[in-house]
Amino acid sequence: MLIKQISVFIENMPGKLGEVTQVLEENGIDMSALSLADTTDFGILRLIVNDPDKACQVLRNHDFIVKQSDVVAAVIDDRPGGLTAVLQILSGAQVSVEYMYAFVGNQDGHAVVVMRTDNAETALQALEDNHVSTLDPKDIYRL
Repeated sequence: MLIKQISVFIENMPGKLGEVTQVLEENGIDMSALSLADTTDFGILRLIVNDPDKACQVLRNHDFIVKQSDVVAAVIDDRPGGLTAVLQILSGAQVSVEYMYAFVGNQDGHAVVVMRTDNAETALQALEDNHVSTLDPKDIYRL
């Protein structure tokens, strides 16, 4: 299944990142994974949270610009070449990876790579067809 990721556009100035996390905290929203990329004027905070719809709503209510998108969370072997094998599967399926970030969870000997691709459904099917485990929302949202 596909995972819902939220992207929050924030001004690149002191305190703005803390404002986002405070709003999430005040609304009981737990973060499972995050990535922050910045430019001179703004940053894009990408989050996997336990309730993406609620997170979008409360952040918009606090005047943040928020976008929700589908990503794939693949479980890969935590060894040299583990990521390469997954990327070769996606390339063979003509899927481009737009960006990715990884985290280590409770996956014994494995890492989890969150990927935004140009075709999430095709990516998910290609990984499953090649016996690469992917996480369901229930596995990652920690409701």
